[in-house]
Amino acid sequence: MSLLRWQFDLTWSLADLHLNLLTPEDFRWEPGPLTWHVRRAGDTWTIDWADTEPDPVPVPTMAWLTWHVGWWWTAVLDHAHGRPPREREAVGWPGDEHAVAWLRELAAEWAGVLGALSDPDAPAAYPWPADAGLTMAHQAAWVNAELMKNAAEIGQLRLLRAAQATSG
Repeated sequence: MSLLRWQFDLTWSLADLHLNLLTPEDFRWEPGPLTWHVRRAGDTWTIDWADTEPDPVPVPTMAWLTWHVGWWWTAVLDHAHGRPPREREAVGWPGDEHAVAWLRELAAEWAGVLGALSDPDAPAAYPWPADAGLTMAHQAAWVNAELMKNAAEIGQLRLLRAAQATSG
């Protein structure tokens, strides 16, 4: 488990590097005409979603990606604490002013789960079916992979936005 914890710390440092540099305008930037985004609806945010992946797949915005990380991380933490994982619709986006703090809180909570894990071979039934035979170590590896993918997507969008702004 120490290798998975090391990998998480490395992955989180990359994610936090990009998150630390985001501005409110970055969250709202749409890189093209076909995006998955979060949109203000009164006091809440509406999250774009399709149960069947569309073709072509919309490009996720930085706002959507931060919500996505928060959603799956909230669900995996629910599972790790013995609670039923929340459904996607139950996990809202806190807005661009609070998204980074939200993700940092989830990262700290996950680090606590990893630190308290005494049996990495204990069964884990999220995000896969309970009968898949996978363990908490598998779950930790999945979190690392999902976080790395989403951090890279956020970073690439941030760099693309900056490049477009300078080529003006």
